[in-house]
Amino acid sequence: MATDLDLAAQPRPGDLRARMRGVVESDWFTRAILGVILLNALLLGLDADVRGHADFGALISVFDSLVTGVFVLELGLKLFVFREKFFRSGWNFFDLAVVLISLVPDAGAFLVLRALRVFRVFRVFSVLPALRRVIDALLKAIPGMGAILAVLIVLFYVMAVMATTLFSSDTRAPMQEMFGSVSASAFTLFQIMTLDGWSSEVVRVVMSRHPWAWAFFIPFIVITSFAVLNLFIAVIVQSLQEEHEEHLKAVAAEEAAERAALEGPSETVPLDPDQERGALLAHVQALRAEMAQLSQALRESSLARR
Repeated sequence: MATDLDLAAQPRPGDLRARMRGVVESDWFTRAILGVILLNALLLGLDADVRGHADFGALISVFDSLVTGVFVLELGLKLFVFREKFFRSGWNFFDLAVVLISLVPDAGAFLVLRALRVFRVFRVFSVLPALRRVIDALLKAIPGMGAILAVLIVLFYVMAVMATTLFSSDTRAPMQEMFGSVSASAFTLFQIMTLDGWSSEVVRVVMSRHPWAWAFFIPFIVITSFAVLNLFIAVIVQSLQEEHEEHLKAVAAEEAAERAALEGPSETVPLDPDQERGALLAHVQALRAEMAQLSQALRESSLARR
């Protein structure tokens, strides 16, 4: 039968969870998981390369199994520590899905899932808080980016119809390939927007018979490449700034809560203006009384010396 000392020496479940939480949330544990993710990325690159797979295929398979085991152990510890709170974070769902994909055998009908193992590299986002904030900011910027994308689509459609109307009458093969239909014109305008060979491959070919064509293409380039696309950058930068400000506010709130916990509850009660003036007058009168007592004591001390 176990004695009281034996029972006291055994760790209680709550204490074990607290210790495991300290391990999971420690910096060294995070750095270790990050190192495993980076090692896994290197192994996946070698395995995808035909020569690397031929030279190190067996060794890569062993290390891949070890990496999968480390990820399973990490998720098991987090599930034990956080329990139902584990499922309140979208990043934990992402980690769980990635690890489950790794456990599916890469043979037969599941061979295609072998390529999906590379998603394990994305776990670096869930490990590093700074990268998580960037991804969160990008997700928050999607609504604003959607509105800009709608404007760009309308602009592309209008300009594609105009380009087809203006240049589809040119019977040359390159012109028919670029502007023979609305869809072809839209694709050509997309190439112009990316500035990929827009001058030599498109505009100069058009201007050989339509010298005024620059008046159509240059405003399109200015609007799309230098205006609309920069709006995407502006929305993303604004979202990143808002995410950074929210992070700073959260950090400040945590620091304030820690200071309040250390200092204890404040006993100071705010006074209205009349009460504050009364308290100030009472304080001044008390000071005057103390000064009078001090002066009286000095005079008595002087008389006593005489």
